[in-house]
Amino acid sequence: MKKIFIDGRAGTTGLRIEKRLAARRDLELLALPEHLRKDTEARRTMRNAADVVFLCLPDDAAREAALLVENPATVVIDASTAHRTAPGWAYGFPELSAAHRDAICAGKRIAVPGCHAGGFVALVHPLVQAGLLAKASLLHCFSLTGYSGGGKSMIAEYEADSRARGDALAAPKQYAIAQAHKHLPEMQRIPGLDTPPVFCPIVADYDCGMEVTVPLHGAQLRPAARRCDLLACYQSTYGDAALVRVTEAPAERGASALRGKDWMEITVAGNDDRPLLLARFDNLGKGASGAAVQCMNLALGAEETAGLTLENFD
Repeated sequence: MKKIFIDGRAGTTGLRIEKRLAARRDLELLALPEHLRKDTEARRTMRNAADVVFLCLPDDAAREAALLVENPATVVIDASTAHRTAPGWAYGFPELSAAHRDAICAGKRIAVPGCHAGGFVALVHPLVQAGLLAKASLLHCFSLTGYSGGGKSMIAEYEADSRARGDALAAPKQYAIAQAHKHLPEMQRIPGLDTPPVFCPIVADYDCGMEVTVPLHGAQLRPAARRCDLLACYQSTYGDAALVRVTEAPAERGASALRGKDWMEITVAGNDDRPLLLARFDNLGKGASGAAVQCMNLALGAEETAGLTLENFD
């Protein structure tokens, strides 16, 4: 039985990971008593006693915690931003390529993709690899998300009584408008782009669900590439994937359509002249905790979808 320690289990991502693992009979969840939850030495001991450690911590704390894992057999899965472009860390999106999957299966250091970034990378990486989209392309991306991605403080703010919170949160809100969002480095590095995209994230008054959109002009694509060619590329990349589904008939559904699910839907809307690349998923599922558990399953040689929710995947 493999031993699992969730460092930062009281946070949103940690709680969702714990929920997915609670019913597993092949795992033992390690936990510190409340009075030792923030004890540095106790946490160090627990990390090194585990087969898998999930780091659900702020970036600086995750960097420090990773350095304190000295057991060479321990797999560290970091849900923070800290290691997503760091040397020696596998990027935790196995569907991107056989090389990505192999790195996760064999690696001891795995970085879970950012929620917005995961959608963008899933859309752009296959097109760049196939030569349909140049690395020099200047891209735009906008992403609609529920407030749960902002963690406990944002959840409390949005779920407060409306009289206490005021009207400012009633309408969708664009944020990170300085173009310095923490997901931008991986949005550039992982697909291999020369320049980060212009990124416009939007948070709205609902809890879970995300829809990432990358609009293109046909002129940005390889000559004669059409919407059907983009779909064919996605089918080639994700056709056998357990947790990514490519649909040929885009539906105008809400961003929360996959709330509570652990898979991602990829499609191409628009037309040949102006295609819209769309990724729809739960920002706490395939966008965070679900992706972390998927990576753990692969690293342990378990069934890839064990503990995950695949309802409506047909």
